[in-house]
Amino acid sequence: MVVKIGSSSLTDERGRLDQSRVADIAAIAADLAGSGTEVVIVSSGAIAAALGPLGLSERPTSVSRQQAAASVGQALLATSWSSAFGEHGRITGQVLLTESDVIRPKTYRNVRSALESLMDLGAIPVVNENDTTATHEIRFGDNDRLAALVAQLLGADALFLLTDVDALYSAPPKEPGARRIALVEDAARLSDVSIGSIGSKIGTGGMVTKLSAAQLASTTGTAALLTSAAQFAAATAGEDVGTFFPGHHGRRRSRLVWLRFATRGAGTLVLDEGAAQAVLSHRRSLLAVGITGVEGTFPDGVPVDIAAPDGRVIARGLTSFSSDELGAMVGRGSDELREVLGERFRRPAVHRDQLVVL
Repeated sequence: MVVKIGSSSLTDERGRLDQSRVADIAAIAADLAGSGTEVVIVSSGAIAAALGPLGLSERPTSVSRQQAAASVGQALLATSWSSAFGEHGRITGQVLLTESDVIRPKTYRNVRSALESLMDLGAIPVVNENDTTATHEIRFGDNDRLAALVAQLLGADALFLLTDVDALYSAPPKEPGARRIALVEDAARLSDVSIGSIGSKIGTGGMVTKLSAAQLASTTGTAALLTSAAQFAAATAGEDVGTFFPGHHGRRRSRLVWLRFATRGAGTLVLDEGAAQAVLSHRRSLLAVGITGVEGTFPDGVPVDIAAPDGRVIARGLTSFSSDELGAMVGRGSDELREVLGERFRRPAVHRDQLVVL
């Protein structure tokens, strides 16, 4: 079970870390662990934890100030979780991630191994984005997405998204006639629901990010429940609270699922119409002769987006060559590549076994 707690659920009205709220979550999670459930905590709140000690009234807006606040807050947050779980005889292990940690298959596997090893040793991983070193380009963007990716990476049975709202409603909860939506079979079919996108003044997520995370989890076989931290105990007891997203299609942790959900392209390869159809309709490898443009700078072996002539991203795959190498290969056939650049350049730019259609 992966349990994600938002900043607003861990802080008081002044924006300071509320130790009693951390203790409440830890007590429930410790009971689950005691009954044999493997629990992973994905905790927001590092920057929020530092606001009081640093004398800040709200979340900083500049990246450098956010990084500084996170450096202070991560230590405070980790200590709080360690102390709270320690009251129940449980050990925690802090895991700080940036999106670059899941860009390459090797580091993706390392993250999985680290989390599984912690659980094998009986520890409870406490995961957070490493805001101290993360920049805009390598951020997950919010801990909702991070939690869904951790759930997918581990093949979790359930993802709990705990926030300050007790469920998804058909309209903003304060509006007359707003009703709780108890079950969502397909988050993509919520077009008639009014959903806010702004998070709290101390957090970065909003309902949109939570729905996106729930849909990602559901699509990869992990059931998700969106509810408030106050209803966490009721939810784990099976009571009818929050909004439930059932897991579909069985649990999937394959390389192609990772390419689809856990990554963003480090660059883009633009194709001509023939190559686009070969990728879309025939699941063929991408050859250099069908590439018309290379956007971005990247090494070999990383995920890249693959776009149709109109710029629409149609696939993602692991590139066999760097952006510089691909730039010299654009539009050239296999024989010409071998003659001009060498034998190894006859390989596909992206092999079909390393490619997923989006």
